[in-house]
Amino acid sequence: MKYYIIAGEASGDLHGSNLIKELKKLDSSAHIRCWGGDKMQAAGGELVKHYRDLAFMGFTEVLMNLRTIFKNLAFCKEDILQYKPDTLILIDYPGFNLRIAKWAKEQGLKVIYYISPQVWAWKEGRVKMMKECIDKMIVILPFEKDYFNNKWNWEVEYVGHPLVQVVNSQQSIVDSQPFSDKPIIALLPGSRKQEILKKLPVMLEVSSFFPGYQFIVAKAPGLEGSFYDGLLKDYSNVSYVADQTYTLLSQATAALVTSGTATLETALFGVPEVVCYKGSYLSYQIGKRLVKVKYISLVNLIMDKLVVKELIQQDMTVENLRYELTELLNNESRKAELQQDYTNLKQILSDGGNASSKAANSIVTFLTSSTA
Repeated sequence: MKYYIIAGEASGDLHGSNLIKELKKLDSSAHIRCWGGDKMQAAGGELVKHYRDLAFMGFTEVLMNLRTIFKNLAFCKEDILQYKPDTLILIDYPGFNLRIAKWAKEQGLKVIYYISPQVWAWKEGRVKMMKECIDKMIVILPFEKDYFNNKWNWEVEYVGHPLVQVVNSQQSIVDSQPFSDKPIIALLPGSRKQEILKKLPVMLEVSSFFPGYQFIVAKAPGLEGSFYDGLLKDYSNVSYVADQTYTLLSQATAALVTSGTATLETALFGVPEVVCYKGSYLSYQIGKRLVKVKYISLVNLIMDKLVVKELIQQDMTVENLRYELTELLNNESRKAELQQDYTNLKQILSDGGNASSKAANSIVTFLTSSTA
């Protein structure tokens, strides 16, 4: 069969690559054309557009790049029509993918969505359109199944979270080269210059209060080393690593992590963390009025309680980060409680199997039955 897969971010590229591997195991004749990144291409997808040319963060940045976004939409539609896939598989990235889903349904294409847009957080009104345009929805967060089923009378399939298998496979690799002979504090400030420049300077100032630790920044793919060199030059116990975020987490004693998928990855590695968010004033004020969730961290949302501390906007200060990091390093009862919560989180997300494999099986079964 011919599959057309669209992912628009680094996490989508990761999950898309594992889905492609599993699809190829089940469908020996699979031909896959995709929007994504290096991982999807390495897994056997024919890459059309790289996510680095697609990802725009925040309300103001999206407005500034509307012309590029609409050009990409037009190009994508034309490419799909020429390719004539048996199915279109959309991975998260809702601003772009939901527009493509609506158009694709009008063209008579089978539309499968893997990793739902977070409509339970904001823009809930999109669900009605999603039900009309999406033939099969596959979700990876446990509460999403009840949300869609009970609130919207929409049967979706929960397969578990694909990050569990990704982290498990990384933890099975023994790394004999530690990054430092000091205990390590990992800094994960985000993937785009805009957000890194907001958060990393605050994280770096905290390092001066912990001279016995090595602070190591996870460099974002696609950003040049000179960008980090300029930010780190005044801090003697701070360095960075490139393309080794999981190795860094496997060696870290604690972490300061920007909100997003990285908070979940850090928890699955069992690393105590403080979740950080600081955006532009305008984007934050708009977002605060639109987003309808109690927490910004996936860890807290899934567990439905405050497992990891969240320091948001004006609360993300050097003083607050210093206090919370000291607690993570020295408060033994807090560390024990956190590790128990992490264990429970991993069990919830495992759902008895490999999420990527289950998603691929679900897709192939659906397509086979619908064409029989």
